[in-house]
Amino acid sequence: MSVVFVKTAKGVEEMTGRTGGLTPRVRRVLIMIDGKRTVEDIRAMALADDLSHTLGLLEESGFIEMLAQTEPTASSVPAADGGLPAITTFREVPAKPDPKELDMARNFIMNTLKTFCGPATHLSIIEGAFAAKTHEEMREHFAPWYNAIVETRDGRRRAEELRAQLLKVI
Repeated sequence: MSVVFVKTAKGVEEMTGRTGGLTPRVRRVLIMIDGKRTVEDIRAMALADDLSHTLGLLEESGFIEMLAQTEPTASSVPAADGGLPAITTFREVPAKPDPKELDMARNFIMNTLKTFCGPATHLSIIEGAFAAKTHEEMREHFAPWYNAIVETRDGRRRAEELRAQLLKVI
């Protein structure tokens, strides 16, 4: 489903007072949130490679909140509690988890960190991914991996694509 966000009182106050210390890029995304545009609409307008990260930051900081979801799409996964899915919603774990998917996730995490961050960086994330025995354990390493990727210029540019690829297997 397409998620629609609305500004909270804090977000509206930020529009007039600029007290939240937002970067110009994050502020630009906040300006686009009007309670009518879907995430896809904002993605098309903002041309931001790391829009999910930015929206997550705004949501966690209390500037925005989810208002609704519209038309279902094949890529959406409902939240476990029946509520609205988060931006980084994981797929349902298959009844018979495929060990090849965990191997694919391990290799993907290792290769993307080496490519975007360097060969000797974020070894704790790589070690954690290789130690993970289940999808749930692997998912614990998703946020640190994503944050490491978006810390780099090239990683920010491809963050959405990389995120989607990893979420297919974990």
